[in-house]
Amino acid sequence: MMLLLSLLVVSTLPQLAELQVLPTSAPQTAVAELVKGLPWIFSGESVHLKCSVPGNVSAEWRYRWFRGGEELQESEYFVLWKARPQQSGKYYCQGLRTTWINTQHTLHSLPIEIEVDGGWAILQAPPLPMLVGETMTLTCRVRNNPKLTEVILYKDGVELQIQRGPELRVTNLTLQHHGSYWCRASWDGRRETNSVISMAAPVSIIEVLTEPMLEIVPNDPLIHKDCMLLVCHVQLNARQPVPHIHYYFYQDGLSLGPASSQDKVTVLRDSGQYWCKASVPTLGLKRLSEPLGYGRVTGKHQGPVVSLQPRAPTPQTTTSI
Repeated sequence: MMLLLSLLVVSTLPQLAELQVLPTSAPQTAVAELVKGLPWIFSGESVHLKCSVPGNVSAEWRYRWFRGGEELQESEYFVLWKARPQQSGKYYCQGLRTTWINTQHTLHSLPIEIEVDGGWAILQAPPLPMLVGETMTLTCRVRNNPKLTEVILYKDGVELQIQRGPELRVTNLTLQHHGSYWCRASWDGRRETNSVISMAAPVSIIEVLTEPMLEIVPNDPLIHKDCMLLVCHVQLNARQPVPHIHYYFYQDGLSLGPASSQDKVTVLRDSGQYWCKASVPTLGLKRLSEPLGYGRVTGKHQGPVVSLQPRAPTPQTTTSI
């Protein structure tokens, strides 16, 4: 009988091993980066791309490169050598690592768009959105780098600047600078003046601090039934390090409490006009939302009177983001 039980236990061990589930972590994401060259190049020029998996030893991974849905090659670096216009496209990569259990795959990296231009001029514009108030530098590149005698910058068909050098600066950007830009470059040949025009390059300009929008949530299940939630929606677009936003809430021109790092506050349910304000002291920015009425609102209020004494906030727990 003892021998039979021992055989039974031993025979079930392989089944238990098969049923064991090893802990798995969320898949990592590969990172593709441009390490040499520019995202918009002339045909015949080259660019170098690199793939990596953040926080890991490079020797542990293999890397696959793709353009669109086509697999190109397996390597850490990918080089477009003497590129042709038909090689334009979005390039991305994926990491692979083989273990004693299986082969792990990372998520695909964000794509890098490479444009190979067969023309004579390229207007090199910032690839990322520019912020209101910043200075933008545009470069009018001409194939073979001749000595330019005149460079004209256009925006949406309107002439903006004329100068001799290839770099054009637009200072103190506003939302009106958003649009399509191109350049015309001229230089003297042996017996004639040559002139070429670039393709249009889109430029995006965004606000550092967007206009806040107040939301009133009267029936939030996480707060007392006699209260409601005020939420201030706003977006901060800033360079690193990103500063903090201070939030203020108002009812009928009176402050509902001191500044807070939270974008929401709990208050007693009460009729009135409500506002919120977002402030970034380190950048000297502040913006006010449009008023939002709740319940029966009598009279018209022009906006919060910041100089008035603050009204004590309702003793409720503020829900964090």
